[in-house]
Amino acid sequence: MLYRTAGQFKTSYAADHALFPVRQDAWLLGFILLVAYVLFPLTASEFTLNALLVPVLIYALAALGLNILTGYAGQLSLGTGAFMGVGAYACFKLMTIFPGMNIAVAIALSGFFSAAVGVAFGLPSLRIKGFYLAIATLAAQFFLVWLFEKWAWLYNYNSSGAIQVPNVSMFGLTVAGPGAAPVVKYYFVLLTVTLVTWFAINITRGRIGRTWKAVRDMDIAAELVGINPMKAKLSAFAVSSYIVGISGALFVFLWRGAAEPNLFDIPLSFRVLFIAIIGGLGSILGNYLGAILIVALPVIIGSLPAALGLPLQSATIEHLNVMIVGATIILFLIVEPHGLARFWAIIREKLIMWPFPH
Repeated sequence: MLYRTAGQFKTSYAADHALFPVRQDAWLLGFILLVAYVLFPLTASEFTLNALLVPVLIYALAALGLNILTGYAGQLSLGTGAFMGVGAYACFKLMTIFPGMNIAVAIALSGFFSAAVGVAFGLPSLRIKGFYLAIATLAAQFFLVWLFEKWAWLYNYNSSGAIQVPNVSMFGLTVAGPGAAPVVKYYFVLLTVTLVTWFAINITRGRIGRTWKAVRDMDIAAELVGINPMKAKLSAFAVSSYIVGISGALFVFLWRGAAEPNLFDIPLSFRVLFIAIIGGLGSILGNYLGAILIVALPVIIGSLPAALGLPLQSATIEHLNVMIVGATIILFLIVEPHGLARFWAIIREKLIMWPFPH
């Protein structure tokens, strides 16, 4: 079979702990990157790029940031939408104050503002945990959305109360704003998501990631063996909020084009949380699988009747969409409660053991 591992021997600890201990995993990743970087830009329509691929990548990045905090460090958070808003508004102000700033630099810097806010609201994690911490981050959600609405300086005193993304160029190409081509925005988002995912994989597999997991599993035991819980928890809030802030900047500048304060309200936080849970907590791959299910599947279902020529009203399509997506989510959680990433891991194990899967 495709996952036959006979003859793949490990002769060192480094090889045994490699990112891809099975050669076929590296081939599969290479194929996925080839499809993402070559096939999709050549074949996908503007609708597919704008309504399907770009939002899936952005939501997966936001879920990745939340998963680092909740899945790897074990700290509950319900303020993801607000932290995305901090990144979006910070990027907008940086581009306003420094008009000549490169948008990639502005997006990277906006994550630091979100990280600082995340650490500030993560301080209660030093004394409380579980649902009590979730309520504290929910308070951050309410406060930050109120701040986005009432502090007119954040949206340059615009009478509409919204931030508008102007045309932004980089290396002679318009990468953001109304004049940006969908394929250019897609490549910008894809490259950013690839770099941040590479960073997340390395940090979660290293010493910092191991301290997060130790605090998640049993914080008292982790402290007894010399791990500083304060540093572990606050570093998780910082890294998580940084990634979430970057996703918020991409959310507005590379997809929506404009944003009002209520765009970053509680439903956005819960949507990102559902992506992380359904994809699989403590998993990098799960964020992308969850985003495909939660973000891409409704778009595909909504466009199928028109593609098949079925005379269905839009309200009927919307109801069917909610029913099908909801039933699919329930089915996956019944089959594998630990998320889609664990579901794929089981399939992979059976392929490796074929023709004697247990």
